[in-house]
Amino acid sequence: MSSHLKYEGLKFEKGSVTKVADSLTVEQALQISINGKSFTVVMQTPGAEKELVFGLLFSEDVLKKDSVFTLDLKKNKKEIIEEINVICDPDKLGKGYLSARSLLSVSSCGICGKQELDDVMPDAPSLSESDKISIESIFRMQEKMFAAQVLFKESGGCHGVAAFDMEENLLAIHEDIGRHNALDKVIGDLLFSKKIKYAKVIIFSGRISYEIVSKSFRAKIPIVASVSAPSSLAIDFAKEYGLTILAFTREGKSTCYSFPERIIINKGDDKV
Repeated sequence: MSSHLKYEGLKFEKGSVTKVADSLTVEQALQISINGKSFTVVMQTPGAEKELVFGLLFSEDVLKKDSVFTLDLKKNKKEIIEEINVICDPDKLGKGYLSARSLLSVSSCGICGKQELDDVMPDAPSLSESDKISIESIFRMQEKMFAAQVLFKESGGCHGVAAFDMEENLLAIHEDIGRHNALDKVIGDLLFSKKIKYAKVIIFSGRISYEIVSKSFRAKIPIVASVSAPSSLAIDFAKEYGLTILAFTREGKSTCYSFPERIIINKGDDKV
């Protein structure tokens, strides 16, 4: 199934009416099961479903980066993947499985469905990485992501996430109707390709929420830059857990809200 489909409509502009056929981003339900038992349902854009499942379950502390598992795919009559069953040793599942969400996990909400407030808090030491990168490098990475966003160019209705190393090499990029899904797909891609240890920068197209910070923290990616705004909780967590957050990154501008010492603004200056 294509990640975008044509829909007809009427465009009203300056007193005229024109028939149009626009590309819209596809939204499709995907059920994730573990050993035959339903775990959650996500609304996502078809494509990279395996990466989405691995990235999501890694971020939720259900699977580890070295977990051994197989994926059983169930498709419908249109050959669309509608369910993925993760088959693994139940004794090797992380604590995230015990606090599984019982509600529908939609593409825009990450905390929804958590059963305890403690489930929101990452259980790991803060990131202490001291590598520095120039703000100009961040801008170049963002341009690389924009150039590679094929679906967004077609539909204008999806989020993009890209992971880079400190040398500006693009390690993974994915698009999805849900911003959390796009990040999960990137993390899953990095896990499958064994490149997650090289990922140091996340370039993001959407709002930086707590969940984006949490997923980046779990993947040990210390720098997150987005064209959009952060939430207050995202910055609070970033400050506590050692992430550098750059928001409103567009048109040669960016605002750093946490750990600016990782960002070089020009030669001879070692921090913002």
